[in-house]
Amino acid sequence: MAPQPIIHDIFESKTGTWQYVVADPVTKAAVIIDPVLDYDRTTQVISTSSADGLLSLIKTNGYTISRVLETHAHADHLTAASYLQNRLTRAQEPVQGYMPSIGIGKRISQVQDLFSQRYGVPSEETQGVFDKLFNDDEEFAIGDLRATALHLPGHTPDHLGYKIGDNVFCGDSLFHVDIGTARCDFPGGSANNLFHSGRRLLSLPDHVKLWTGHDYPPKDRAQPVAWMTVRDHKKHNIHLRDSITEEE
Repeated sequence: MAPQPIIHDIFESKTGTWQYVVADPVTKAAVIIDPVLDYDRTTQVISTSSADGLLSLIKTNGYTISRVLETHAHADHLTAASYLQNRLTRAQEPVQGYMPSIGIGKRISQVQDLFSQRYGVPSEETQGVFDKLFNDDEEFAIGDLRATALHLPGHTPDHLGYKIGDNVFCGDSLFHVDIGTARCDFPGGSANNLFHSGRRLLSLPDHVKLWTGHDYPPKDRAQPVAWMTVRDHKKHNIHLRDSITEEE
């Protein structure tokens, strides 16, 4: 059996976002996935409370962060990736002396082009935002763990999932089984691509855990849920269970 990571799931309730710290239990190397920068719509104030909570968790557990990973360009919340990169670079300098890289899928350039055209953002302002652009199925290390970047388009064209051991951090490709999948009406989104990305995830072994990017619990389910197995989704996902076709 492949080595398995330690996984910390942290829920940000205002945006319904799951954030993750995923660590190698042997080396204490770790990555952060989809961190949130807090924004109060009423006061229009940005704060770092959620990100500071991640920093506290990392310090308490003695982790060294090698990467901050984004599953995709988020439209529903701000990312704390740059803030965390800055803080971690200073905190880790005595030990490692390097800056954690910010990674995302290589097709982020498509999303940047779409939003540059729509909102009049000069193209030079979107250059150099990310340190690492992952190719499809590219492998990388987290200490002694092996991880793979899976291209899962549909919600956005750049969307990735990160497979680490028997876990996939699948962002907005899949939600809880009673919600189904994410929306696909963002620029470059595609319902057909989202269906095929979901089917790719559900082709994995039944025991694999799929960790979602968001949860919005309905009234009959009080608590947010971070993961369900491939088996759970094949049986119960309202958009992707085995009996549902692409046309539906």
